Amino acid sequence: CGGKTPRTSLGVCVLLRYNLLCSSKHSLSYSYLQVSGPSQGLPQFLSMVHLDDQPIARYDNHIRMLEPLVPWMEKVKMKSCLDPDWVFRADLKTKKQLVTDFSTSGLHTWQAILGCELGEGGSKGYFHYSYDGMDFISFDNETFRWVTAQPHAQKVKEKWEDHPGWFQENKDFLEETCPVLLKRYLSFGKEALQRTEPPVGKMNSKVVDDSLEVLTCQAFGFYPKEIQTTWTRDGEACVYETLRRNVAPNSDGTYYVWLSIEIDPKEKNHYWCHVMHDDLQEPLLLAWKEEPDEKLQHPGSKSYMALGFHVANAVGKQKGCSGSQKSQCIFKLHEQKDSIKIM
Repeated sequence: CGGKTPRTSLGVCVLLRYNLLCSSKHSLSYSYLQVSGPSQGLPQFLSMVHLDDQPIARYDNHIRMLEPLVPWMEKVKMKSCLDPDWVFRADLKTKKQLVTDFSTSGLHTWQAILGCELGEGGSKGYFHYSYDGMDFISFDNETFRWVTAQPHAQKVKEKWEDHPGWFQENKDFLEETCPVLLKRYLSFGKEALQRTEPPVGKMNSKVVDDSLEVLTCQAFGFYPKEIQTTWTRDGEACVYETLRRNVAPNSDGTYYVWLSIEIDPKEKNHYWCHVMHDDLQEPLLLAWKEEPDEKLQHPGSKSYMALGFHVANAVGKQKGCSGSQKSQCIFKLHEQKDSIKIM
């Protein structure tokens, strides 16, 4: 941190929270996987439909029907879903040629992902293909051209460009059909998608040596996906020193994220983890406090306690308060019991 980044303030936290609350981006994606031959009873063809990263339906060559994965999808007419044959109709003719070009034997996979995002600035579509797990070719809906990712895709591009009508079909799907389907799904799943789940905070520590320790801050079980997490040292945001992972989905439809930072163990008490989410009335701060654990057999062993505080209270302790700000800067533990986690 060391003064390289601006000091965190209550105003900045409020602004970040406002941006989270105002986020209204939604997405609809169709992912397809086709295998060149049967393999131990696994389906040769599998399709998944995701709404805002949440799986809502699936299809494979075993069940041969679209299977809803959420209750509200049962109300959606099946004809409103994208026909898998349309996605692979132009690809299937080229698969044998691809195997010949790559000079490989065994199983091969052909994947496609297409969909659209809808936000305040309008909709944006995408259409990507991969072969054997590597980017292969994608459709540019601005120039209406196929863009190759490897030399073997050039022959496919030339063959597909001989059918200009398909360009228009792709454009129509990305700019018209997909946004219509997205809005339709949003209307059916409105209640489920508008639910909120607050994040649960947890911190871990790993001692590397006497001069190096890694602190890891985790937030999990939250919905919707948008979240803001930051490490600070004495109130200064540690942007460049932080190692973070992208927000990822859990199997229950919620999300998790973690971020870590390397520190001097002697400076551990100076670090805080800030977590902001739509379902938190106030941003959650997690700090370390060493406490002896009487349950442990070894007298020298210690456990850690993660303490959650109101952001205004933490700012009040770090900067001090006076005048009209005094009432907002009383330093105390968060009233919710879940804010205190024994590690």
